[in-house]
Amino acid sequence: MYQQFKARAEGVGAEVSRFATNAEALGFILQFLQNEALADTPQSTALWADCPFLAQVDRQTLQQHRGLTFEVTRELAADAKFGISQMEWALADTGSLVQNSTAVEQRLVSSLSTIHIALVPTTGILPDMPALLARVHPKDCAYLAMITGPSRTADIERVLTIGVHGPERLVIIFVDELRGGN
Repeated sequence: MYQQFKARAEGVGAEVSRFATNAEALGFILQFLQNEALADTPQSTALWADCPFLAQVDRQTLQQHRGLTFEVTRELAADAKFGISQMEWALADTGSLVQNSTAVEQRLVSSLSTIHIALVPTTGILPDMPALLARVHPKDCAYLAMITGPSRTADIERVLTIGVHGPERLVIIFVDELRGGN
């Protein structure tokens, strides 16, 4: 199902990678942030919303990077270049990510930053929406967010524009070792 998801997600402009371990994924993220000019200045910072991935890696390594913070506020998210969050599921048939976004921090980092980096447990790949709905119960998930590719709209004189209502780039990182996806 990973290959199907990857093809669909890349078809709508997402960038998709897969790593066996949390350490490999973390190395990729840190190199990506460096290559994309992470800094402690406005429009260059990164916000990382609390998630299970963070509990499985060495935060000391992360705290050394200037411009990377774990404090998420509306103001900081609106001014961040990068937003990093963890998704619970991915739908292979549409290339969509699905997240329990009940926590406002998840919504802020995934919708207000210029580049959204989404971590996904490979075990969270599901074939389609019916498979997802069989797993999600409304009392456990008050706010379910679905993301398919970078933000795009064509409502301004029918001209396709990327990044008007959300991130201009969506970087999806699947991690085999990461647990989740109930």
